[in-house]
Amino acid sequence: MAAAAQPGAVRPGGRTARVREAVLQAAGDTLAEKGFDGLDLGEIARTAGVGKTTVYRRWGTPSALAADLLQDMAERSLPRSRNGDIGRDLRDNARLVVKTLTDPRQGRLFKALIAASLCDEQAARALHRFYAVRIGEWSGCVTDAVERGELPPGTDPHRVIAAVSAPLYYALLNTGEPLDEAAADRAATAALAAARAGAG
Repeated sequence: MAAAAQPGAVRPGGRTARVREAVLQAAGDTLAEKGFDGLDLGEIARTAGVGKTTVYRRWGTPSALAADLLQDMAERSLPRSRNGDIGRDLRDNARLVVKTLTDPRQGRLFKALIAASLCDEQAARALHRFYAVRIGEWSGCVTDAVERGELPPGTDPHRVIAAVSAPLYYALLNTGEPLDEAAADRAATAALAAARAGAG
């Protein structure tokens, strides 16, 4: 049996698409500025210039709105690299993660969503789906590398891609260490070494 559609999950067109875009833009700006606790649907409607009833009917709760925002972000994210070299592909992935996390708006937005996921089940599920989509997108780099003989047979593509971004998110949330291209390259190099050693 097909799963029921999540609030805001139907892909709209025309005016509905414009309303969704305006609301998600307002939601993202609010999350970046005020955090999840500041995500008030009535205020989002006012900022987006749409009817409050429309926002409540379509999304219903701040959690559902945050979930739709994450879905949209996952769908809009850049596709994976196809360099023909796993080292360059992993480096591109790591640098994209750093670019996103250090963006003045996106970095704060992700911190707010991660914080929300710790106490809101729907936000947690949405964040898990976001990461699953992005890791799934980039895992093709690893699959291709295995086929080219760059990595051992049986290497788990999802574990390798997750290993690239894990230290970068750790730096963002825990250590406060600089997130720059050097950090990205170190993360990619470490993930590649582990994969080549059969740890992936």
